[in-house]
Amino acid sequence: MTKNELLTNIETRLKTIYGKEYKEEYLTSFKELLEKWSGHSFEKTAPVSEENVYLITYGDSIYEEGKPTLESLRSFLSEKVKGTVTDVHLLPMFPFTSDDGFSVVDYRQVDSNLGDWTNIEDLSEDYRLMFDFVANHISKSSEWFQGYLNGDEKYQNYFIPKDDSFDASEVVRPRTSPLHHEYEGKDGVKTAWTTFSEDQVDVNFRYFPVLVEMTDILLEYVSKGGTSIRLDAIGFIWKESGTTSIHLPQAHEIIKLWRDVVDFFKPNTQIITETNVPHKENISYFGDGTEEANMVYQFSLPPLVLHSLTTHDGAKLTEWAKTIDTVSDTATYFNFLASHDGIGMRPTEGILTEDEKQMLVEKVKENGGRVSYKANSDGSQSVYELNINYSNALVNKGEDTTEEMEVAKMLAAHSILLSFVGVPAIYYHSLLGSKNYEAGVEESGINRRINREKLELGTILEDLDTDSRRKGIFGGLQNMIAIRQKESAFSPYAGQEVLELGDNVFGLKRMNDDTGEEVTFVVNLDSRKGEVELPEEGTDLMSGKEMSGKVELEPYQFVWIK
Repeated sequence: MTKNELLTNIETRLKTIYGKEYKEEYLTSFKELLEKWSGHSFEKTAPVSEENVYLITYGDSIYEEGKPTLESLRSFLSEKVKGTVTDVHLLPMFPFTSDDGFSVVDYRQVDSNLGDWTNIEDLSEDYRLMFDFVANHISKSSEWFQGYLNGDEKYQNYFIPKDDSFDASEVVRPRTSPLHHEYEGKDGVKTAWTTFSEDQVDVNFRYFPVLVEMTDILLEYVSKGGTSIRLDAIGFIWKESGTTSIHLPQAHEIIKLWRDVVDFFKPNTQIITETNVPHKENISYFGDGTEEANMVYQFSLPPLVLHSLTTHDGAKLTEWAKTIDTVSDTATYFNFLASHDGIGMRPTEGILTEDEKQMLVEKVKENGGRVSYKANSDGSQSVYELNINYSNALVNKGEDTTEEMEVAKMLAAHSILLSFVGVPAIYYHSLLGSKNYEAGVEESGINRRINREKLELGTILEDLDTDSRRKGIFGGLQNMIAIRQKESAFSPYAGQEVLELGDNVFGLKRMNDDTGEEVTFVVNLDSRKGEVELPEEGTDLMSGKEMSGKVELEPYQFVWIK
């Protein structure tokens, strides 16, 4: 794309976003922004391939006393996962006041407890990095919001005060807290729109200078080693009276504008949208597959894999998987099973029945987890997410009775993750074979803390040598990843065919048309041995054995047949 083509795209986007409010000076501001960054040398980045595996972690997930935690994280990664993990997703690494990082005080600074930008740049020498861009909201303690409260002219339109003429009756939110909050300002009480909490104040993208500043921040992230940018809660960034104020056309157009700008300066940077919503809404962020998100979070996968391995029945997963295929040669799915948040249940709407959802809710409670709710527009509440460590969520009490079974089940779940079309991302507590951190919930009252425990470097290194459960999951996942990374059939852009081989198994065939390579994947979802008729004969990449016809699979065993 030439600079003139980029400017033409930007002008079109801005006119779509702002409509009658558009002014010629908007394009002039973007020309100035492009000029500012045109002298910067952006490091080249390669496209994603079957080799890419993301690790999801906080910058302080691994720590040592007296050291910046990013140093400790780098030490751990160098010693234990180099060559396995290619991309490190650093959850918000900025100064914050709440929500474990998602209430950002300053978008442009690294939290001093973690280190500084030098530590980030050091890490980027060994790994591709994914940064979190919490663009929808900012901390009430930020300079921006304090300026709003204290009458600073620059920030008076950066936020959205309560407006009695605004019809908010249809607004969709993932929280039960008030939509607006009151704050004490220099000249009396001020109000502001708060999608998530009193401490997380939504910024006003309708005010054009906000879009310019946010675009500048995005380019700063890309310039400092960000090869993937996660757009947190991006569906909420545009508000319109009388609407749901989620997924509005202007939000999509802003993402397209950011994709244009980033593609121009640093091609192959991945723009990744995070929208924990029903599947059809979620995949709308691909646009036409070429001009919006490079990846969308595959939010339906975690609860459907959990459901399949809980019921030993893959029918629901199979039916849903039939709707998933390649998107384009620049767009694909960001697949995960666990994250810093819980297992989202909204993405199962229209897939699981209310009874099936409730069964998972009861199981999670029985296994020491928690349940979080959202407010509905009619005043009722419904389950929003299940808060639990994923390996704890998988266990069927009275059935998965040994550590070996628990390890095998965790690896079976991840065999689906690693086989599915898209790019796999593994949460650090899943990789490390952790369990529920119930003390964190008790101490904080925050349900999500159950899967956010911080680990001391020396202790976790010792545990990975001596704790059989951790060792089994960690070693098993590393072995699986190493095998996967050598197979072009697992390219994120390679085709996928769903196989129907019986309800107690799940099967896929992956095909790379460019290389001609194919891999057939079958996993036993049952805690008992089971027979399956293989649709292909060949070598199982996991065991090295030749397989054909009817084979017996051990409990939770999977095969990759080539």
